[in-house]
Parts: sequence; C-alpha cells; structure tokens
Amino acid sequence: MPSTSEIRRRIAGVRQTQKITHAMYLISSAKLRRARQELDRTRPYFDALGREIERIFRVDDGVESRYFHRSGTPEAGGACACLVITADKGLAGAYNHNVLKQAQRQLAEHPTTKLYVVGEFGRRWFDQRRIPIEHSFLYTAQNPNIYRAREIARVLLEAYESGAADEIDIIYTDMTSGMNETVQRMRLLPLERREGGENGSTETAIPFEPSLGAVLDSVVRSYISGYIYSALVDSFCSEQSARMAAMNAADENAEELLTQLSKQYNRARQAAITQEITEISAGARAQRNKKKEAQA
Repeated sequence: MPSTSEIRRRIAGVRQTQKITHAMYLISSAKLRRARQELDRTRPYFDALGREIERIFRVDDGVESRYFHRSGTPEAGGACACLVITADKGLAGAYNHNVLKQAQRQLAEHPTTKLYVVGEFGRRWFDQRRIPIEHSFLYTAQNPNIYRAREIARVLLEAYESGAADEIDIIYTDMTSGMNETVQRMRLLPLERREGGENGSTETAIPFEPSLGAVLDSVVRSYISGYIYSALVDSFCSEQSARMAAMNAADENAEELLTQLSKQYNRARQAAITQEITEISAGARAQRNKKKEAQA
C-alpha cells in the first residue's frame, strides 16, 4: 500500500489537473456563446442568398451558369476539391477524429480528391500519414471571420473555374439542436436545380442587370463565401461544445478519483495509526515485563 505522503502528493496533482480542466471548460463555454451569437447574426443573410439563387432558377429555367449542373452530379472521374475543417488542437473528445474519418471516406470514394485543410490538427494528421494536401490555410481555426472565409472561397473557386476541380465539397462539424455535433459532407459546387422549380411553380419575370448570368455568378460567389463562413463558425462552436463535454467528463472523473484516493488515504492513515498504537502498546508491555523480571 502506498504511504500517506505519496497519496497526498497524488491528491494534490489531481486537484491541480481538475483546476485546469475546469478553467478550460469555462473558456470554451465563453467562446461558444460568442460564436453562436455571431453565427445567429450573420446566417440569415446567407440563407437569404441561397433562397435568391433558387428564385433565379425559377425565374428562368433555361439559365446557364458554370456553377450549375443540370443532372446534379459532377462528371464521372472528375477531380474534387474538398475543404476539411478541423481544430488546431486536441482535448475535444472525438471531434477531430470524426472529421478525419469522413475525410478518409471521401478519399476512398473519390481517389482524385484534392484536400484543402483548415486547422493544425488536420494538417499534422495528413502529414504524418503522407497524404498530400493541395492547399493548407495556415491561419488558425480559432475565431473565424468572413475575411478568412472569402480567402478560402477565392482559392476553391479558382480551382473550380480553372478546371482543376470539377466539384467542391466541404467536410465540417455541424452543431445540431441541443449540444450534439454531426459531421457533414456537403457539395458546394456545382449547384443542383430541381427541374421546373419547387413544386412546378414559376416566378414573375423581373429584369436583371447587366444579365441574369452575371447576377447569378456574383450571388453564387457570395453564397459560397457565406456557406464556408457558416461552416467555420459551426465547426468552431462544435469544437468548443465537444471540449466542454470532454472537460466536464474529466472533471467528473477527477472527482471520482479524489473520492477513491481519499478513502485510500484514510485507510492508510488508519493503518499507520493502528501500527503506531500497536508499537506503543508492545513497548509498554515490554517495559512492564522488564520491571517484573528486575523485581523478581
């Protein structure tokens, strides 16, 4: 059995670790709250852009655009540019590993996929396995903003417009209702249109300047930037939520460990006290026996 001093040192170490995990929980909670507020402020605008794109397709069923594919699927064997969003560090449960599993599935299904990676964790993971990365965005995945989203969209759109990629996909983590995280793999381009519009409805013809195609091109670029920004913020929120859950679990485990160590310490202390009492009693008995022998 360990000595009481060893158990005290271990208890002190667990308490110090518990302070760190609790602090990380509070930090993630504050970051999550701010990020959700930012997402709630900006998402309605980009959702409206998506509805406008659908409306444009309903206005003119024959509109042609490089961002649109009538069949809804890219050409067989075409290259795919896939944006993978991970965190910069671990300690977030299975958050990063779930994203990377989806990326592995993407590579297995589409061997021609070119990876565009956000997040230091993902960069190192692919480098360690010698999986080539087409483009690595070196800025941090923390505190996403629209300017970074536009830069990412510019790089991806250049690959799409130049013909280097026939499809743009994105793999990120979406924080659904409650505090649950789900890894999403979405196709950003080419866009898919339902034949005849929604429920066969048509929109009243309205003029577009300079042309319907030019308006559609401009709106799509803004929509892609907005979707990427939404995915960055969603992933950041999911990361903080996962880290909160992981730190809370670590906190609870620390409490259980402290309870066990306290019981172990009390048993060791009681055993030491019992041993001391036994030794004192044995010493006193030996002294009495010695006096009796001397008197005899």
